[in-house]
Amino acid sequence: MAHYKDETLDALAEIGNVAQFVSFRPIEGRLQQGFCRISGYPANMRFDAPEGAVAAVLAAAADRKVNVRSYAPESPRSREFVYGIETVDGVMEVLERLSSEGLHLIVNETIDVADGGVSGVVQGETVEFAPDDTPRCVEKPGVASLPLEMALRMFQIVYGFEPQIRAGDGARLEFSLHPRPRGHRGTHTLVWERELNVPIPPAATLAWPNRFSRHLGDKAYGLLMAHLLGAPVPKTLVIGRRVAPFSFGQETGSLEVWTRTCPAEPQPGLFTTVKGWVDPYRLLSREDPEGNVLASVLCQAAVRARYSGAAVVGAEGRLLVEGRQGEGDRFMLGLDAPEKLPAEILESVRTLHSQLSDRLGAIRFEWVHDGEQAWIVQLHRGGTGTSEQVIVPGDADKWVRFEVSAGIESLRNLLSRLDNGVGVTVVGEVGLTSHVADLLRKARRPARLEHNLAD
Repeated sequence: MAHYKDETLDALAEIGNVAQFVSFRPIEGRLQQGFCRISGYPANMRFDAPEGAVAAVLAAAADRKVNVRSYAPESPRSREFVYGIETVDGVMEVLERLSSEGLHLIVNETIDVADGGVSGVVQGETVEFAPDDTPRCVEKPGVASLPLEMALRMFQIVYGFEPQIRAGDGARLEFSLHPRPRGHRGTHTLVWERELNVPIPPAATLAWPNRFSRHLGDKAYGLLMAHLLGAPVPKTLVIGRRVAPFSFGQETGSLEVWTRTCPAEPQPGLFTTVKGWVDPYRLLSREDPEGNVLASVLCQAAVRARYSGAAVVGAEGRLLVEGRQGEGDRFMLGLDAPEKLPAEILESVRTLHSQLSDRLGAIRFEWVHDGEQAWIVQLHRGGTGTSEQVIVPGDADKWVRFEVSAGIESLRNLLSRLDNGVGVTVVGEVGLTSHVADLLRKARRPARLEHNLAD
């Protein structure tokens, strides 16, 4: 049965924004124009010659480049694909060569998948997507997965527009989002394929790290998730390498800010977090000059801290909440030990945990309490095996001692030198939810806690 891909594109253009294109069919040794959708021209405009149609697509394309796709109508598989041609003559040479083989042809504007946007699929009420890829990214590991309404709100925050990607009941829609307008309608959303009568997919997983969380930075993505789930998140400005600045969260009543570096994946205590404004571009240049580790910098409204700390789900699913009076930066770095927290502070943090874990499962987060409510200042997904005396469960052939007073960088250096089979005994008063404990958990190194009785 013949399948004409240009007919499918023309039908899709009736319901959404498609990449600008013109199609050709080989008729008696000549190129005959088929369908076309080009911004500024009527639908299926008939050009006097193929060269004129090609020139129109090139002129309308945002990057002034086009691709040539070829196929045989009797075969479902595409044939040769030529990417990023910049001249009419170059396109015509390809068209004439491929049409001589009896192939049908589509010339469409080149779409840069690495422009900071994302591509993905909507199916039912589930959206899966990733940056730097085509909609076929859903066939690869690491895609973000969100419920449709949650994804639409996230895209509105990050990109400044709500994409038109509702597929409809029983339908599957391939799409891509772009910072610059694209397609025959000149919008920021492109649709690539729509399929009807498809099975209902599994529910979204809400899991990260994923390719999109690495795109924004792990802290930015975690805070976005907390915000979208209704938790109190301080007003946060995200200054990214790959996307334009965007903001979300609530005003805290403080005029002070924190500047937080935002790695693609968690790096406990490694990069700068400082109270006050710091030039984000100088910070990125100094701490990650190659641009391989830090995805963004966050400027976050300060919370007037009565108490601060962290919470993790430990062994047997038990919630462990720690903290101390005032700001929590020294506690998180292992420089200050945890204190006994008032019952009302513990209850507030536990309530916040319950609100988020109902949707996310096991989580760990940093919190600040202003005397009225607990705020989320960092959120990660996943539990730990931590208990009162065991930071990372496991047996070791040999144990080395590490004094907390030596500092987190000394611990980082120690971990980089240890052989397999060696565990760490952490000596001193340190929080089981601190970055010291996070670093040991990230290293998956058996670790136990020994309190310093001399203290």
